[in-house]
Amino acid sequence: MDRLSVSTYFSHFGLLLLDFFISFFIGMNMALFSQKDLVVGLDIGSHAIKVCQLKKVSDGYAIITLGSTVLPEGAVDDGTLNEPEIVSKAIADLFKNLKIKNKKVGFSISGYSVIVKKVNLAVMDDAKLEEHIMAEAEQYIPFDIEDVYLDFQDLKTSQSENDRTDVMLVAAKKEIVDDYLEMLQALNLSPVIVDVDGFALENTYEYNYQSDENIALVDIGASKMNINILSQGISVVARDIIVGSRQLTEQIQNVFDVDFEEAEGIKLGQIPMEERKQDIEDIFSSTCTQWVLEIKKAIDLYHSNHPDQPLKKLILSGGGAKVAGLSDFLIQETGLTVEVFNPFLRINTSNKKIDPNYLDSIGPEMAIATGIALRPSII
Repeated sequence: MDRLSVSTYFSHFGLLLLDFFISFFIGMNMALFSQKDLVVGLDIGSHAIKVCQLKKVSDGYAIITLGSTVLPEGAVDDGTLNEPEIVSKAIADLFKNLKIKNKKVGFSISGYSVIVKKVNLAVMDDAKLEEHIMAEAEQYIPFDIEDVYLDFQDLKTSQSENDRTDVMLVAAKKEIVDDYLEMLQALNLSPVIVDVDGFALENTYEYNYQSDENIALVDIGASKMNINILSQGISVVARDIIVGSRQLTEQIQNVFDVDFEEAEGIKLGQIPMEERKQDIEDIFSSTCTQWVLEIKKAIDLYHSNHPDQPLKKLILSGGGAKVAGLSDFLIQETGLTVEVFNPFLRINTSNKKIDPNYLDSIGPEMAIATGIALRPSII
């Protein structure tokens, strides 16, 4: 088992996993990088790769460039790099087409290879807490401890010195993380941040919305859904569920006997199908009901542990956020206000450089990449 070797933090920006990869960079002069430099955010999903590059400006941040490219089915599956050569070429092409020169990148992980768990422990100083976690990790992590990278952060929830405190644990399988690091290194990129999808999403929310409301962040990708519930700015429920918007596309393909692109258009309401409206409704009802049940389970768990702090809002992101009628369905089923995530709400943009319509369209899918791009490199 390896402890991450440089730094982690869980402030209102969320938990940041750093330096899984220190052995890859022994002998490299990392001191050339300013601590104020931002990384290029990479969101490597099962359907597409999203890239976001920001810069610091006087009143916050501004977009330098962003974009995405679709991956062949199966190239990435539940966070696993099945076809690293294909993914590598897609990243290289994105960087070339977007004219990105910055070599420092951050990426995030999710799925079965990552465990995020909150445990309640007696208050102890940092050294004793580290000693305890490293010695007792086996009881918290359902992996062979020698096969994971592990980190933790005391959330400082104790009310007195003799009280107990919540500690957030994160464990990630070495083989999965190392595959990403080796692929990026082969591209002559310097991965200086390894994040977790849910916390990258939280980072984007915290910067743009600057609110301590009790909210549920729900990111629906092609093959997985991430749920991160925040209470007074702290993540209290975080989970990945293996369901996603590709389910809808595949069902529409089968029922309507159409290709992938046409099925996507039908799913997003871009291609009207009034003559088969009932078929569409049946497909959406069965699949979206499954999504909503998983979301409601997480909400129920939250309410059982925080009965006096009801949720105020549910914020949707990811490609699934654009599914026609999903927001209304969630409002009906959860009773919460539902809105689609705008990751660029407080980030400066230039209409001359980036088409506003394109930005509005791609926005929900860029939430995780933007959360990583907001991270300063500490190396």
